[in-house]
Amino acid sequence: MNIAVIFAGGIGSRMQTKDGTPKQFLEIEGVPILIHTLRNFQSHDEIEKIVLVMKDGYLERTRRLLTEYNISKVEKLVVGGETGQESIYHGLLAAKELSESDEDIVLVHDGVRPFIDEKLISDNIACVKKHGNAISCVKTTETFLVTDGEGKVKEIPVRDRSLVAKAPQSFYLKDLLAAHEKTLAEGIHDSIDSCTLMYKYNQDLAVVMTDYDNIKITTPKDMALAESIYKKRKEDV
Repeated sequence: MNIAVIFAGGIGSRMQTKDGTPKQFLEIEGVPILIHTLRNFQSHDEIEKIVLVMKDGYLERTRRLLTEYNISKVEKLVVGGETGQESIYHGLLAAKELSESDEDIVLVHDGVRPFIDEKLISDNIACVKKHGNAISCVKTTETFLVTDGEGKVKEIPVRDRSLVAKAPQSFYLKDLLAAHEKTLAEGIHDSIDSCTLMYKYNQDLAVVMTDYDNIKITTPKDMALAESIYKKRKEDV
């Protein structure tokens, strides 16, 4: 079984909406960003179930949207934690309740990353089956600098081999859940993302390439870019 864990529990403070609306509920061409994201998993033949992690206080609003847009694969709607790591963990626990096998795959994705496509989801699943995991990435277009934390450059990675991690980030559910539980036992609650967490435990990670449209909508500039991407994709159909 392939389960998508979509986390959309942020408050979107960097979006600076006038009424405080969380960014996942902002609309692109009249449809909430979250729904654009969910539709990609809803329509994919290899995704059997979806777990959706939301901020407390927005569950009923989310349920109404799921009904309105006929997102039927969401079988668990759960409240997130204080950090992104904790929110993903809550989603993984819900996925475990739906799981039927140790071979079940989980695809962890941002609710405000709406421009994934069918191929990327398929590539993630295939990569997990082959390598045990899949990290969606793009090539960097600029030079990375690693500093010592005090303003001095300590390393400049080779650009041709440098990638930017995006999402989905996909694993066998049992492996990712075990890593989360180990991390929490060590008192760590703010790991940046799943690949960072797995890398901490020396997991060999495999890459799946995505494209530059696969943005995470975080700021007003991202929102403007998202609207442009959406319009261009409509024109290209």
